[in-house]
Amino acid sequence: MTTPYLKHFFCWSMCFFCINAFSQKEIKSKIVDFSTLLPIESASIYVKNTTVGTVSNSDGKFVLLVDKGFENDTLIISSIGFKSFKSVISAFENDVEIYLEEDIAALDEIVLLAEPRPTTGNEIVQKAIGKLDVNLPELPYLQKGFLRHKERNKKEFKWLIESAITLYDSSYASGSNQNLKINVDEVRKSYDLRDVDSIFSYYSYLKHNAKNINLKSKRLDRDTIETASLIKAIKWNDTRVNGLANLFKGRLNLLRNSNMSEALFGENMLDKHQFELDTILVDNDRKLYKIKIAKSKDFVGLNTKNIYNEGYEANGWLYIYWDNYAVKKIEYELVAASESQKGRSKTLFDTQVNHKLVMTYMEYEGKMYPNYFYYETPKLVNIGFKPTKKLRRDDESRYDKDERYYYTIQEILFTEIILDPELIDESLKGAWTEDIFSNRPYNKAFWKNYNVLLESEEEEKLIQDLSKRASLFKQ
Repeated sequence: MTTPYLKHFFCWSMCFFCINAFSQKEIKSKIVDFSTLLPIESASIYVKNTTVGTVSNSDGKFVLLVDKGFENDTLIISSIGFKSFKSVISAFENDVEIYLEEDIAALDEIVLLAEPRPTTGNEIVQKAIGKLDVNLPELPYLQKGFLRHKERNKKEFKWLIESAITLYDSSYASGSNQNLKINVDEVRKSYDLRDVDSIFSYYSYLKHNAKNINLKSKRLDRDTIETASLIKAIKWNDTRVNGLANLFKGRLNLLRNSNMSEALFGENMLDKHQFELDTILVDNDRKLYKIKIAKSKDFVGLNTKNIYNEGYEANGWLYIYWDNYAVKKIEYELVAASESQKGRSKTLFDTQVNHKLVMTYMEYEGKMYPNYFYYETPKLVNIGFKPTKKLRRDDESRYDKDERYYYTIQEILFTEIILDPELIDESLKGAWTEDIFSNRPYNKAFWKNYNVLLESEEEEKLIQDLSKRASLFKQ
């Protein structure tokens, strides 16, 4: 249930939207690379000087709802390494493809500087981390956004949740454990067709939560375990792997939590990462560094409760603005590197990439706020027939690797920032819940005017197939 304040806020909002629904303008198009004619994924589409915006999907397509009060404002479509497209919203033509041309950074031959400019990748990243207290928010704020949670094997979607969420953060300087909160406001879709081995989840649940139980001597039988206990174990497994707290309050929130103990981008950052300057690019007329993330002398670990999450090497890219050293984008992967993690990852997940993270930031009133998150991780469900020796012909049909190995994807798009202290204080008076897995009724009026991430054509087909076989919250 939402808090009384949020109920009141949403009721007011829905009345407002009903009155002003006619004033909503839908903007949609496809963004294409002019040179290659390939779609551009994750391009930013937003109204200038606001936080109203979205990102393009893997097909390069997007849909954005804006109030007609913005019709004289400028719509900006930008992607790192390309010249931006700009148009007055009233003049924007839907369904006309947008072609972006490559933009080459031209560095000034003579630059007068008050202090020496760093020249290596390590120096540039250290400079950027040192400026986080200037570039990240120093005052409390709320962000409203859209979450899409997907779980699938290599063949099809097995689980889909779409929610509207609110994030509260007191500031970069405060610890996220006590000063960052997430609330699930509304749920749009919730389809669950997973084949979860509940006995395995139950065993793991007992191992980490029960006291004084000798699991080696305990015979677990599905027929003798209460259904409620199995469900509790499955939900516990969902939360420990994909709970929102893991993403926002843990080490993977690389910039926000760089001041926490043993942070990945903390004071010992270079023990676990090396950074190599690759080139200079352009983003919406601003130069930025493109920096390669590479391995260092120590393994990377996340110290996740109840999960062995150690023994990785990091790779990826950092994009840092040339002028103020603010981080624009992070692409970050953790790949199994230690012998124990390599064996575990291959056996349990059939992959060596255990964490894949993309984070982009947008500038608003001089500060960088989270804009878009993409997080992918394999998930142990241990379902299906597991051969221990060479398969006989009549067993081959029972074993399908594409069915056994699951992975989850969480995408979050933030579309509104609230800085008003009174609204922030009022919103904090009620209880908040970060549980994205609880079933809730569908609020049609709310979602009619809410910006969501557009599915790709492949995703749309898989989701339609999933929804046909599910009965929960059918629309």
